[in-house]
Amino acid sequence: MKSPARVLRAVAGAAVLLLLLLVGILLIPPYLQNWKLQRYVNDLFDDPNSGTQPPDSIRVLVLNRAAALGLPVHSDDVHVARSGNALRIDVLYVVHIDLAGYSVDLHFRPAAGGT
Repeated sequence: MKSPARVLRAVAGAAVLLLLLLVGILLIPPYLQNWKLQRYVNDLFDDPNSGTQPPDSIRVLVLNRAAALGLPVHSDDVHVARSGNALRIDVLYVVHIDLAGYSVDLHFRPAAGGT
């Protein structure tokens, strides 16, 4: 027969694992969506047609993709700069996550291009 302390430790361990699983369920989706936005920004940078588009058009493309992914990206969060033939795309946005009794702001910075 198991001692009460051993059963209590097993229950506490299971509770901690469940808590970690729940936190992961809340935190993984924003990271996944950011990864998708980063891939899109990389693809835009690699697309030869992007070199001929004005920066505002590229900004709109990034904003539309971020909106489609459900990310809180605003127009002033996207910076597109062109220096000669070099293109630079920077995005900075924050995702606010509310956990029970605690909240966290996740800062993301997808970017592509030269300096």
